[in-house]
Amino acid sequence: MSIDTTFLRRCIRTLELALEEMGKHEAAGDVLYDICRAACVKEFELVLEQSGKLLKKRLAPFFASNRQADRLAFKDLFRHGAKHGLIDSEAVERWLQYRDNRNDTAHDYGEDFAEATLRLLPAFIADAKALADMIEAADDG
Repeated sequence: MSIDTTFLRRCIRTLELALEEMGKHEAAGDVLYDICRAACVKEFELVLEQSGKLLKKRLAPFFASNRQADRLAFKDLFRHGAKHGLIDSEAVERWLQYRDNRNDTAHDYGEDFAEATLRLLPAFIADAKALADMIEAADDG
């Protein structure tokens, strides 16, 4: 079963570029900084959702039916990923933190929450790439 990670990888790359561009506009009150920060938060959300969606597809063979995998909540997807040796427990804890951050930003798009998201991005990008690699590697085996 081939799982297409093209959109996930595109979103990760967009996030990397937005973060890089934001670094060029860190002056207080710089509207381009605000635009890049907003792009980073939005791409973070997209990558997070795509990661869960693709992990669900990757986990489906471990269940008796696709319906069982479909019923898993986001955090449970990552816990099952660790249970089945797809990701390590430290990565799971980070993914759970990313999801908690996403839930916070969904309720308050204030500057503090956006800045909290930005602090997570370097590790998040690395984890998202590793997840995409794992999903693609499954196609080889």
